[in-house]
Amino acid sequence: MTPKIEPDPPVEFSVGYEDLKQRLNINKNVIIPQEFYDRLSDLGIRFDIKLQALAEHSRDWWPLSLQWAQKAMVPTFPGVVIYPTSTNEISKILKLAYEYVIPVTPAAGRSGVSGGVICIPGSISLDLTNVKEEFSVNEDSKTLTVSCGYFGPEVESKLQEDFALTLGHFPQSFDISTVGGWLACRSAGQLSNKYGKIEDMVLSLEVVLSDGSIIKTGTNAPKSAVGPDLNQLFVGSEGTLGIISKATFRVHSLPKYKRKAAFSAQSFANGLKVCQNIIQREANIAVLRLYDSVESERNFKLKDKNIIIVMDEGERFLVDANFSILLEECKDLEVLDEKLVDDWLENRNDVSGLGHFTKMGVCLDTIEISSDWTSLPLLYDEVVTSLKAVEGTVNASAHQSHAYMSGACLYFTFAGISGENSGENFNETYYRLCWDAVMQTVEKYNGAISHHHGIGLNRSGYMKTALKESFSVLEGIKSQLDPKGILNPFKLGLKVEEIISELP
Repeated sequence: MTPKIEPDPPVEFSVGYEDLKQRLNINKNVIIPQEFYDRLSDLGIRFDIKLQALAEHSRDWWPLSLQWAQKAMVPTFPGVVIYPTSTNEISKILKLAYEYVIPVTPAAGRSGVSGGVICIPGSISLDLTNVKEEFSVNEDSKTLTVSCGYFGPEVESKLQEDFALTLGHFPQSFDISTVGGWLACRSAGQLSNKYGKIEDMVLSLEVVLSDGSIIKTGTNAPKSAVGPDLNQLFVGSEGTLGIISKATFRVHSLPKYKRKAAFSAQSFANGLKVCQNIIQREANIAVLRLYDSVESERNFKLKDKNIIIVMDEGERFLVDANFSILLEECKDLEVLDEKLVDDWLENRNDVSGLGHFTKMGVCLDTIEISSDWTSLPLLYDEVVTSLKAVEGTVNASAHQSHAYMSGACLYFTFAGISGENSGENFNETYYRLCWDAVMQTVEKYNGAISHHHGIGLNRSGYMKTALKESFSVLEGIKSQLDPKGILNPFKLGLKVEEIISELP
C-alpha cells in the first residue's frame, strides 16, 4: 500500500472567467480515493501530486490562461499528473479511471491555444510525452509508424538523418508539440499546400477507448472502401472519444530543390484572387502566404504592401513547372526581394511576442478560420471591421496561410488595451466580444470556425451553431464511446452530465 496521498495545497486558486466556471462546474471537485493511488502504484506507473506538476499541467498557451499565469492564478488544478510510457499503460490507467469514474484530460506538449488541457478540478491530467515505444519506417512504401509522445524535432531529425525522408509537417508549434497533439487537433503545417494537413497524412491509428480497450483503425493500404473512415472519427476529437497512442503516416523523400519569390499585390482582395488562380491551376506550391498591409509592415517592415511570399520544394522540373504558373499569375504584381522569404523562414516559429504583450497588459489572440474563395474577400473586410469596432481594439489584421482548390484559411490577429473607464475584467470581456464578432461573421458565410487550432474550451460554445443538426450525431458518438463521460469533459462543446452527477 502506498503512503497516504496528500497533495500540496494550492497557493492561490482563482478563475474569474465566468464561462469557464459554468463549463467546468467549478464549485465541485473530483476526489480521487486512496485506493486508486494504491492500485496505480501496484501497476508501477509514475504519477505526481506536487503543486508544481499540477500547476504546469493546468494550462496551455490559451491567451486567457497566460493572463491568469501573469497574475499567479491557476485556472483549475488537476488532482494528479500520470505519466504512462506505453499504450498498455494508457489502457491500464483508463481502466482504473473508468472504474472509479474519474475524468481524464490528455496532455502532451500543451502548446494548444484553445484551453484544451484545462481539466475539471481534482481530476487526472494524463501526460503522454513519455509514450515513445515505437518509431519505425517502411522505406519501400514510405510510411512511418510512431508513438504519440514524439515531439516535432524528434520526428524530423530521425526521418531526415536516418532515412532521408520527411513527414512535411511543420506547424508553428513544431518544437513544442507532439504527434498525438497534431492528430488531436487536426494540425496544419506551414507547408500544407504541398504535403497536406495532418489528417491527409494518416493511414492508421491505435486508440485507447474510455474503458481501456485498445483498437486499431485503418490499414497500411493507400485507400480503402471498408465503410466509413474511422481514422477521421478520432483525428480532431481532442481526446473526447479516445486517446490516440500511435499512428502510421505517409512520408516523402527529402526535397532536392527549392525556389523562393516575393510579391506585393494591389490590395488584399487582389492578392487573394492571385492565390486562388495559382492553386486552381494546380500549382501546389508548398508555401503561398498573403499578408495584409498591417501584417506586412509588422512582419516585413514594408509599408503599404500586401505581401505574398512563396517557397516551393521537390523535384526540380516539378518546382519549375509550378513557378511557371506562379510567374504568369503574378506578372502584374510588384516583385520584391526574395530575402523576405528567408526572413519569414527564420522567424516563423517565434511566438515570444505573445508573452511580451501579455505582460504589458495587452489582450492579444489569433483566430484561424477557413471559407470558400467567393466569401473570403467579404469575410476579411467584415471581420476586420467588426474587430476594430470593439472598444479597446488597437490592432486587427489578417493573412492567408493555407490555400486549397475551393478556398483558404484566413488567420486573424487582434489586440486590445483597456481604457480609463474599463472594468477589472476588461481582458476577458473584450476577448469574448472579439471572438463573438468573428464567429458570427464566419457563421454568416458558412465557413469553418477553426482551420487547425481546434475547439478546446474556447470555441466549445460555438460548436452547436457550427455543426447545426449534426451536433446531435457527435453527442451520440460520445455517449457510445465514452458512456461515463470521463474523456476530456466539456471539450468540443460536449456536456457531460454523468460526470457532474458523480461529483460530491
